[in-house]
Amino acid sequence: MKVGSDFAGMRSLAVSYPRGIRTNEYFRTNYPDVVAAAEKKTLAKIWAAPGENAKKADAFDAEMKAYLGDPFRGSVRRRVLAKGETSLALELTAAKDALAAARMQPQDVDLMIVGSLRPDTIGVGNAAYLSAELGLRGAAWNLETACSSSVVGLQTANALVRAGDYGNVLVVTSCTYSRDADESDSLSWFLGDGAGAFVVCPSRGPDGVLGSKTVHTADTCGAFYYDMMVTSDGSPRFRMNADAEAARVLRDSAIVYLRECCEGALGAASMRLSDVDFFIFNTPTAWYAKFCARALGVDVSRTIDTYPLYANIGPALMPSNLYRAVRSNRIRQGDVVLLYAIGSSSTASATLMRWGDVSLGPDPEDDVVG
Repeated sequence: MKVGSDFAGMRSLAVSYPRGIRTNEYFRTNYPDVVAAAEKKTLAKIWAAPGENAKKADAFDAEMKAYLGDPFRGSVRRRVLAKGETSLALELTAAKDALAAARMQPQDVDLMIVGSLRPDTIGVGNAAYLSAELGLRGAAWNLETACSSSVVGLQTANALVRAGDYGNVLVVTSCTYSRDADESDSLSWFLGDGAGAFVVCPSRGPDGVLGSKTVHTADTCGAFYYDMMVTSDGSPRFRMNADAEAARVLRDSAIVYLRECCEGALGAASMRLSDVDFFIFNTPTAWYAKFCARALGVDVSRTIDTYPLYANIGPALMPSNLYRAVRSNRIRQGDVVLLYAIGSSSTASATLMRWGDVSLGPDPEDDVVG
């Protein structure tokens, strides 16, 4: 007979990043012509001032405006894969650190959920490969829903633990965007790599997940897309592209998804915005956290933004922002935290949780020199 739990939440949280670091100076030195012509390149076409036919400027445009004079649109630093590094290696480090922080062994894991954007193999995710590296004996599967994979992974793990199907669930996500855009394309300026992992298990008190709301983002299909190219040595490679309508689509849908998911998660927990102590938004742009705060009518001091450190690291944004907020004591045990993430051509998702006794893995920034 299955025995469920009234509450489930995180026991540990860890993040990992690759060795490579690219600053704006890297691009100014190596691609001066691209920087000089930035307003004609991909990034500037996506994050540009709205045209004459655009809808009335909203919170998104208001917050983006401050960055339009910067060719890098607020990007400062990116952690990127060094030679020989893989998404599996990033996931393995984060997973091991999360298990160590939770004082668990691989055999304690009943289920592992993995979301890799993208995995190292074509057609198959990293779950089985990561299981082999960790020596897991429990279930493992891939769950990918673009940049919202971490939040949806938390919602899924919570449901399975509370239902009694699994006890301890390890959720691992990674992003390796740097492989998907040429350095000579300004699109690469806002892309980085990273990974996050957390253990979800039954909670002994009224902490953990309180409510969630997830919706599909079909309106954004095609805004960003992949195609296949062949490199100079004949090897196949995926390449990320942005549609000409990407800016309009993302602007028009941003507030709709944000409010629907956040209000839905609050409603599921019978709570209000005023009950929330801290907000974790994914930060795919330098102004996204400020936009979310403005759109919801909350003080921006009640959120955090790691974009200057990592740029856009997709599904690893939520664990990265959450880790940094806890590490800096901006989130404390007992606080009510609202998590929100959106992914193009996938889902938007919000989860409300009461922060419990969560152990953190080591801080990767401690090893950064310069």
